[in-house]
Amino acid sequence: MAEVYIKNMVCNRCKIVVNDIFREVGVEVYSVELGKVIYKGELNQPQSDILKKALEEVGFEIIDDSRSKIIEEVKKTIIELVRNKIKEVTVNYSVYLERAIGKDYNYMSNLFTISEGQTIEHFIINQKIERVKELLVYEQFNLSEIAYELGYSSVSHLSNQFKKVTGLTPSHFKKIGISRRKSLDTI
Repeated sequence: MAEVYIKNMVCNRCKIVVNDIFREVGVEVYSVELGKVIYKGELNQPQSDILKKALEEVGFEIIDDSRSKIIEEVKKTIIELVRNKIKEVTVNYSVYLERAIGKDYNYMSNLFTISEGQTIEHFIINQKIERVKELLVYEQFNLSEIAYELGYSSVSHLSNQFKKVTGLTPSHFKKIGISRRKSLDTI
């Protein structure tokens, strides 16, 4: 088995697209996670070139260096955290990331800031705000439930952070709807 890390995978649809690309090239895939594909065997040069080109055509990029792999692992962990587990976390995000990734938080933080032009904290906030937008647009929860789901201490805290990031209150955003949502891979 071999693995390859892929940049810009942010959702389940990304996993499906990447899986399809590997299969089209004739590579047997064991698993596809956000940012990582585990596959059978080794890639020959023509397969590698075709994969690289096909992935780039849909906005993905194969990651070759270890620093980029760490950054993608941080992003993947944060995205999964915000989408699935945030209310379960009982430790600081820095501790959570250290445990999940197995690297020193200060090292990851410095690396992330240099590479991405924003801090891990800002990335988390932006991911949370995009999740709030999604939940508001699709009317799955009211604002109190959203605050609870995303680990905000209060509706007021959520509203203040939302307005600081978007320039709008959550209720005003809800009125104007989906046109203000960003694609997750641009955050």
